[in-house]
Amino acid sequence: MQLNSNEIAEILPHRYPFALVDRIVDGEPGVWAKGIKCVSANEPAFCGHFPGKHVMPGVLIIEALAQVGAVAALSLPANRGKLAIFGGIKNARFRRQVIPGDVLELETRLVRQKGPVGIGSAVAKVNGEVAADAELTFVITDN
Repeated sequence: MQLNSNEIAEILPHRYPFALVDRIVDGEPGVWAKGIKCVSANEPAFCGHFPGKHVMPGVLIIEALAQVGAVAALSLPANRGKLAIFGGIKNARFRRQVIPGDVLELETRLVRQKGPVGIGSAVAKVNGEVAADAELTFVITDN
C-alpha cells in the first residue's frame, strides 16, 4: 500500500494544520501501515514550542502515529467512510527529540480488535533511531 497526501485525505478527515502524515510508504489494509512526516520549521506548533529551540511536541508525534494506524484500519473496504477515534494511549515513551529537518518514520500495527475497538502498537523513528513508541486504543465509528 502506498498513498500520497491526496489519497490519505480521501481516507482520513484531518486537514491542515492537523493532517500530520505526508505519505504512506507501505502497509497492509487492516493490519499495519508505515508512513512518513517531513518535519518543517514552518509548522504552526513551532511558533511557540519552543522559540529559539524548536522541538516537535510529543502529542503531535502520537497523533501522527494514530493517523497512520487509522489509515491501516480504514483502508479495509468495510471501514471506508468511517472514523477512527482515540480510545486511549498507554506506555507512551519519548526517547529523542524530533526537530525541523527530521523525517519522522511512523509505523503502527493493529495487534488486536474486538468489534469496533482495537489496539495498535506504534513506533516513530528518525534515521532508524526510536523517537517515540506507544500502545494506542481506537474505536471505529460511523461518520
